[in-house]
Amino acid sequence: MGSPLQSLIESGTKLWLDSIDPDLVKSNRALGATGATSNPIIVADLIKSGRFDRDLSKIMRAGLDDESIAWRLTDQLVSAAQEVFLPVWKETKGNNGYVSFELDPLLEDPELGPSHADRVERYIALGKKWSQDQPNRMIKVPATDAGLDAIEELCAAGVTLNVTLIFSDRQYHAARKAVWKGAQRRKGRDGFKSVYSIFVSRVDVYTEKHVPQLSPHAQGQVGIVNVERMWADNEKFWAEKKLPLQQEIIFASTGTKKPGDPPDKYVEALAGSGIETNPPATNEAVEKMGKTYTRQVDKLPPAEVLAEIDREVDQHKLEEVLMREGVAKFADPHKALLALIKEKRTTLAA
Repeated sequence: MGSPLQSLIESGTKLWLDSIDPDLVKSNRALGATGATSNPIIVADLIKSGRFDRDLSKIMRAGLDDESIAWRLTDQLVSAAQEVFLPVWKETKGNNGYVSFELDPLLEDPELGPSHADRVERYIALGKKWSQDQPNRMIKVPATDAGLDAIEELCAAGVTLNVTLIFSDRQYHAARKAVWKGAQRRKGRDGFKSVYSIFVSRVDVYTEKHVPQLSPHAQGQVGIVNVERMWADNEKFWAEKKLPLQQEIIFASTGTKKPGDPPDKYVEALAGSGIETNPPATNEAVEKMGKTYTRQVDKLPPAEVLAEIDREVDQHKLEEVLMREGVAKFADPHKALLALIKEKRTTLAA
């Protein structure tokens, strides 16, 4: 009998790790993970562990500033993870085996960020820079106004994209439209690959606070319904294009945030297709539960629950609030990472 994670994979889910910790990448690859994602919080946690002090010291001796050090170390860690998943990328001919690389979150900082036009230009320049000669690296671009406006050009230039920070149907459609316009400008589409990261658990945190009138049958289900509908839409749209590679939904933010919820709440509900980027703790909990997972991703709640969700949840307000929070969660961790590197300069020098 296979492990719980193996049954999840056998159901049709692609398992990616929400970490680039070298040890966790290797252990989760052994469990069946076929990709990974990164962000400044993950990099900061690795620095705090002290395991990369030697690498930091070496980079610092090159005379780089804190910002450059952050990106040099991130590039190094992502590249190491890419090596682990490169055989998957080769075996699937580019359909799997990627590691996501997040572009500069400070571009979206409300106080420090540049103008809209400059943000778009920077996203395009950085996306091209960090993807160059990196066959199994995905460039993360947020579904902000500037991020969305950069997508067509990046895709047209051959950059493999992970459009992230998506909460609403409007964002998803805008991202997909821009990606497809860019793809049609390419000379060929044999290597064309894109994914769309839809955040799940944050939606349920939102409804608990802002839509308390939802019944017990609907409360805690909005994130799942939201992403399952976009998944179905995505499957239908791309199937009609008959492309060599899958254009997929990433089920992001799959760790539960409400005390009392089973740790596999979202893992189980979304099993069967797409990509789950699970935090290490979620994968560990799933393995301990000993369950067998089967396809559930296309099984929506009863019609009356769906009708209640559609009636009570204002999608425009949901997107507005979660994007405001998301942009802060996007930029603040990078500021904290830079502060941590500044602190490390002093401690390592001593």
